[in-house]
Amino acid sequence: MARKQFDLIVFDWDGTLMDSTATIVKCIQASAKDLGLPIPDNRAASHVIGLGLQEAMQAALPGLDPKHYPRMAERYRYHYLAKDQGLTLFDGVREMLAELSHQGYFLAVATGKSRVGLSRALDSAKLMSLFDATRCADETFSKPHPAMLQELTRELGQDMKRTVMIGDTTHDLQMAINAGAAGIGVCYGAHPEHELHALNPLYAADSITDLHAWLTENA
Repeated sequence: MARKQFDLIVFDWDGTLMDSTATIVKCIQASAKDLGLPIPDNRAASHVIGLGLQEAMQAALPGLDPKHYPRMAERYRYHYLAKDQGLTLFDGVREMLAELSHQGYFLAVATGKSRVGLSRALDSAKLMSLFDATRCADETFSKPHPAMLQELTRELGQDMKRTVMIGDTTHDLQMAINAGAAGIGVCYGAHPEHELHALNPLYAADSITDLHAWLTENA
């Protein structure tokens, strides 16, 4: 099959490949409750998904004494580590990634997770060998700074103009814009569809099946 638009396809992890949005929201809320802090509602907690952990805590509960954020991050890790082994990939993710890899695309992950967290998730999902490169928020700048995409394209020797970022948040799409890459939104994750469309993604997929079909026809 002749290559159409892209050589490198970069995926966000949580809420895009892994069905983890609701769990992350609950863990953010539990961390605030543990410390007797105001508990962010579901919308506020889900909006920060995709950011680095420290940035996420600050965005979920802005205006607190700075001493609270490292403690919130610590409590979040406690709650998340108790639940992450029960998380699953969205239906169809494994098949989609295997087909894209077989077709010769470079595949990468750009995530707000820590390196330790992503390694655990990739190992648990048995996807480690499918990705050519990965970047985590504790290794570089958090989304929507373009650094993750800049570093991934450099590492893999790819052209940003032939790179697409796929994610469920405006942080992902804004990072793509900032880097000069294309962006595709997925509407089943953390941010509402109208917020994704406001950033004019190349496409907005309603499901993994929908995303897989679009990539097969257009990527």
